[in-house]
Amino acid sequence: MPRPAKVRSISWTVSPKSTLVLREILAIAVNSFRADKVRATMTALGMVIGTFSLVLVVTIALTGKQYVLNEIQNIGANLIWAEYAGAANAGASAGTADYLTVDDMSAVQQQVPGVQAASPVLNLHEPILVGNGKQRDLLILGVNPEYVNVRRIVVSSGRFFDQQDSQSHHKVALVTEDFAIRQYGGIQFASGYEINIQGLPFIVIGTFRESVETFGQSEIQDDTVLIPYSMARYLTDTNAVNQIYFSMSDGSSIPRATEKILAVLKARHRAESVYNVGNLTQVLSLVAKTANAFTIVLLLFATITLVAGGVGIMNIMLATVSARIREIGIRKAVGATRREIQLQFLSEAVMISLIGGAIGTLAGLALPFSLWAFTQYRLPVSGLSALIAMLVSCLIGITFGTLPAKNASRLDPVESLKHE
Repeated sequence: MPRPAKVRSISWTVSPKSTLVLREILAIAVNSFRADKVRATMTALGMVIGTFSLVLVVTIALTGKQYVLNEIQNIGANLIWAEYAGAANAGASAGTADYLTVDDMSAVQQQVPGVQAASPVLNLHEPILVGNGKQRDLLILGVNPEYVNVRRIVVSSGRFFDQQDSQSHHKVALVTEDFAIRQYGGIQFASGYEINIQGLPFIVIGTFRESVETFGQSEIQDDTVLIPYSMARYLTDTNAVNQIYFSMSDGSSIPRATEKILAVLKARHRAESVYNVGNLTQVLSLVAKTANAFTIVLLLFATITLVAGGVGIMNIMLATVSARIREIGIRKAVGATRREIQLQFLSEAVMISLIGGAIGTLAGLALPFSLWAFTQYRLPVSGLSALIAMLVSCLIGITFGTLPAKNASRLDPVESLKHE
């Protein structure tokens, strides 16, 4: 009677016979897990924790990055500011100061493409009468109606002054929320009160705040009053302004527009005059780079956890090979090749990694989705992080499962059958 042919080595081309062998190997791997559920669970736990950490780290990093970028966007990502910085000649006196003017703002709007809106800022510093006849040092800013959009000011009560108020020289004002709370007892009570500025009564028509707290690092302070620039110009009798803000229609044009604005201002003023023209593009770029670097550092820690899980898989698989030596001998005796034995134990390691990776990935994604479902918070979800987590899990299973699989495939079948 002829001897049965041995099972051939599995080739990389898919054939019905190789498919059958692969199914048999996967079935053996599944049966192995069922036979020792505790071992499989504890082995996969390291991968669960590792992939969960990886997905969670990416989610936290994306959330933090998006939060910071949004805060900067609220200040005005399309914002460009210009101000007089002094004279290049250190001996120049204050009387020769070459300040910016409203005419400069008009020239920039005409000569620089993409300027959507602009507003001058004229500072007035003087004690004024508020409420019950007491004097208080307030910062008064004369601005155009466009200022509310250029600087993304939030009007918390009342209204902002419009073009009619500006052109008609209406004596109206807005005060900060902090000032309204201290002076009038709340932002809802501020409208209708009078503030005397240089003997002229200004009616408070609303309260405002910055969309992002700048902690006094901008032109707006805690006790700030906004009035129409036309009235500030009348009170100071000067065409000079402290700053000019420009809002661009396209964020990509900001670097080029910044250079053009500076060129226009230099062309309109004395050669020795120095002007600062800046934007937040560099700040946005720096924040993005910092957030990416922080994400990489956190991912390294998550990767260490994954590697630790891979080492655990390797140790368990080495122990499994030792415990199944007789089974390996029987399989080789009935015709299994070294490659098939190696593939059997490698598939078990990869399967453990993938199962643990899938559970960890789902757990990591469950957090942002739960917040979406039950709260108003919206955390960014990275599908790429989930894909990377699964790929890394598979890679770790292959990497740390190779050694135990090779050890199993190299066992001598005769010696294996003698093993008790």
